[in-house]
Amino acid sequence: MTYTGAVTPGGPWDTRELEHATIRKLAVSAMHNNVYLVTCRPTGEQLLIDAADEAPRVLELIAAGGGAGSGTGGLRHLVTSHRHWDHTRALVEVAAATGAATYAGDLDADHLPLTPQVRLTAGDVIRCGDLALDVLHIAGHTPGSVCLAYRDPAGSTHLFTGDCLFPGGVGASSMFDYQSFDSLYAGVVREIFDRFDDDTWVYPGHGGDTTLGAERPALQEWRERGW
Repeated sequence: MTYTGAVTPGGPWDTRELEHATIRKLAVSAMHNNVYLVTCRPTGEQLLIDAADEAPRVLELIAAGGGAGSGTGGLRHLVTSHRHWDHTRALVEVAAATGAATYAGDLDADHLPLTPQVRLTAGDVIRCGDLALDVLHIAGHTPGSVCLAYRDPAGSTHLFTGDCLFPGGVGASSMFDYQSFDSLYAGVVREIFDRFDDDTWVYPGHGGDTTLGAERPALQEWRERGW
């Protein structure tokens, strides 16, 4: 089956097979939060991004990845993209069930229901088996929001953006005092659009996927409208 990234809460997850990695995408909750499971194909080691809600379903997703290593389905790494409550509702339960090491951006770490074992900053690299995921720090949606970039040896780049970048624009920047459109927009341009090519696939924290090529022509429009 061809991967589309079109998943809905209560429905099945979608699976993408790359040369060295498998990416599974699951939607949970009425807020259509996305949960991503990255599996290293040679080693079976796994990394989860955002234990957002519905812990039993998230654990089913992890188990479907199988693989070696400690914890359910070989989950070794549990990353939270940012501090907002809708991305952390299953964090405590999934961490307890799997024993996975927990990660979050340094400036968001103290605001999570579970203090992460690893505080991420720009330039860090998370190694999941044979895979390397680069950490990008983009402030604006929250102070410590992080994105993860995986460059597959076959040449494709896969970017997990949390709530920093979506189809049609950057994330919300007007809900809380600490949010800033200017900071978020500048960070998205500098850390994402200026670094990665148009074929880069974007996996956001809610809803459907996109590519940088699909979004790049609208950058000036986003800047002018201010959201």
